[in-house]
Amino acid sequence: MNQQKTFLVFGATGQTGRQFTALALREGHKVRAVARDPEKFDLAGPDLEVHQGVVPHVIDLDGLLQDVDFVVSMLGNAAQQRKQAMNTAVVRELVPAMGRQGVKRFLYQAGGLSKPPGRRLSPLLWMLKHTVARELIGQHKDNEAVMRFLADSACDIEWIVHRASINPNGRSKGVLRRSERSLSLASFEDCAEYNFRTVMDSTAFHTCDLSVYRKA
Repeated sequence: MNQQKTFLVFGATGQTGRQFTALALREGHKVRAVARDPEKFDLAGPDLEVHQGVVPHVIDLDGLLQDVDFVVSMLGNAAQQRKQAMNTAVVRELVPAMGRQGVKRFLYQAGGLSKPPGRRLSPLLWMLKHTVARELIGQHKDNEAVMRFLADSACDIEWIVHRASINPNGRSKGVLRRSERSLSLASFEDCAEYNFRTVMDSTAFHTCDLSVYRKA
């Protein structure tokens, strides 16, 4: 078994976050999860800590980050993000706290239709963003602000952005790989596995890539 690591997970009670947490625990690692209502979190075990926290008002980030190896954020709330850039608020506080505690690695899950800094969406993705997914425009804006902040102000940490495209009813189809231009609608399980693998991949540092199923 690989050396045990400690993950601080935001969004651990969401669909992808729960799959990620379960996978990390199965692989023998420790997870420190932040949840609005810890009593409703249905995972348990000696290597799992669940801390109460309501985004974006997460208190004591320095305490949560003590002895952490990797930070993973899979936060998302379309209704709340229409009103405020909640993820941006969290990340702006999180990155300096990571610096104070000497934590270097951070993976942020955004959406596949969120535009990375300095790049354009393909015509197809742009059209989908402004038609089919127009009700999620608050999430796109929030994700894009996070990516700009990381690119401009977080050069000292090893950040990674996964621009995921999730099919809520999807089943596992195999292994996702990083891609600058291609994307696949993926299951929660496959996105969680991708995040788990990619947060440990040094070639992914400072990228805002999509994910696509590996061809046979």
